Amino acid sequence: MKTIAFQTEFRPALPVVFGAKDYREFRETIEEVDHFLTATGIEHRMLVAHLTSADDACLKNHRPSAYKRLRQALRYAILLALTGLSHRALAHRVADSALFQWFTHTSEVDGVRPPSKSSIERYEKIFSSEEISKLIHACNTAAANPDSALALLYSDSVLKFDEIFADTTCVKSNIHFPVDWVLLRDATRTLIKAIRLIRDQGLKHRMDDPKKFLRDMNKLCIEMTHVRKKKGAKKMRKAIFRRMKKLMKTVENHAGKYSHLLESRWAETDWSENQAQVILDRIQNVLDQLPQAVHQAHERLIGKRRVANKDKILSLYEPDVHVLVRGKADAEVEFGNGFYLAEQADGLIVDWQFIQEQPASDNKLVADSIKALTKTYGTLKSYSGDRGFDAQNNRDELAEKNIANGICPRSVVQLKERLEDPYFRQLQTRRGSTEARISIFKNAYLGTPLKSKGFKNRKTRIEWCILAHNLWKLGRIAVQNREAATEQKEAA
Repeated sequence: MKTIAFQTEFRPALPVVFGAKDYREFRETIEEVDHFLTATGIEHRMLVAHLTSADDACLKNHRPSAYKRLRQALRYAILLALTGLSHRALAHRVADSALFQWFTHTSEVDGVRPPSKSSIERYEKIFSSEEISKLIHACNTAAANPDSALALLYSDSVLKFDEIFADTTCVKSNIHFPVDWVLLRDATRTLIKAIRLIRDQGLKHRMDDPKKFLRDMNKLCIEMTHVRKKKGAKKMRKAIFRRMKKLMKTVENHAGKYSHLLESRWAETDWSENQAQVILDRIQNVLDQLPQAVHQAHERLIGKRRVANKDKILSLYEPDVHVLVRGKADAEVEFGNGFYLAEQADGLIVDWQFIQEQPASDNKLVADSIKALTKTYGTLKSYSGDRGFDAQNNRDELAEKNIANGICPRSVVQLKERLEDPYFRQLQTRRGSTEARISIFKNAYLGTPLKSKGFKNRKTRIEWCILAHNLWKLGRIAVQNREAATEQKEAA
């Protein structure tokens, strides 16, 4: 890789803060994360690689300023995942917080120039999924390198990646509960809002006040909700649904006319062609799915027939969402995407898979994960998981590669036999912490539900959260080891 030199800026020193133990621990960890990214050179190498491979001529011709912007993009994406704040809230916090300004290189000698919420959102999408994945693995391997000067910060014996603990979960999408007839309300809202935007630009067809269609659909939804416990509710719900279908057909016809009107006369509006296309795509997305959504609701409400999960529309706006039967105490089924996570003994996430299609059984994920882990981190000592990962082909592969099988057997008889092995019991005891790791990752980093829209953006957000989680974990280990070393030195 071609060497590119950049002059670093002077950063104002952080103020001394007394007391506030929680803040001091948070600040110490942030400082360790900054030290890790800088001292290892990982951050610099990633930014230079992005600049070198960039197709944007502006990036190549203005490398110092582009380098600074890319570094801010990286740091803001990490901070966004660490804090769990919204883009708007983080923009406000950075303007006030000396620590956040220092970490993101926002503070300068002559003042502070925090980015807007929109800029922070764009920052999160600058780097590709492949670049973020490489950065995660680079951080992990740097902490595991015994020749690294930083290795002593993380463990007396250096972090190891030979014992793997895996589990799966569901990453819920930010959608309402997929009630069939509510999809018609969603369609009405989207189409009417698009029609109003077009009418505001001076393009009009004859129709009643658009707001009236929204009011009528909302009234029908309220009626549908309140009639549920009344006598003769089934017949009444069918009658209400037929009125909803009739209203929906009228809205659909108006939307089609306005879509054609905008497509042929967009030049008369204040919009650019791309802006007009956004509105057209928004309308077309709903019109394409509307027949199936109406049919789905008709089958269940009028025909009283079940619709297979694979044929259901769960959201008009998130086509990659699936029904996942989890069998949990608080949720028999969940609506989202499958997520596979593997961690090493210290809690660093080393392998993951965010699954776009309907996820297969857990045991189908083992072979590919072992292959990827071996390629990145070397020979594995053990692989552990719950009984969902157990299958004969997985047992054979682990035995063939001389990897200790820590997967809980499905068979009770086999489980009793395996429990005689002390190392298997040790692995299964440790595996219980992986459940907690998933809970921490989902609740403290992703948020419940994950609010990013679109599968690609959700995947990117998940990878930023994995990076932030691992950096935070490394930072906490470094802080604790520094404190332990200081105590030993004082005791001596």
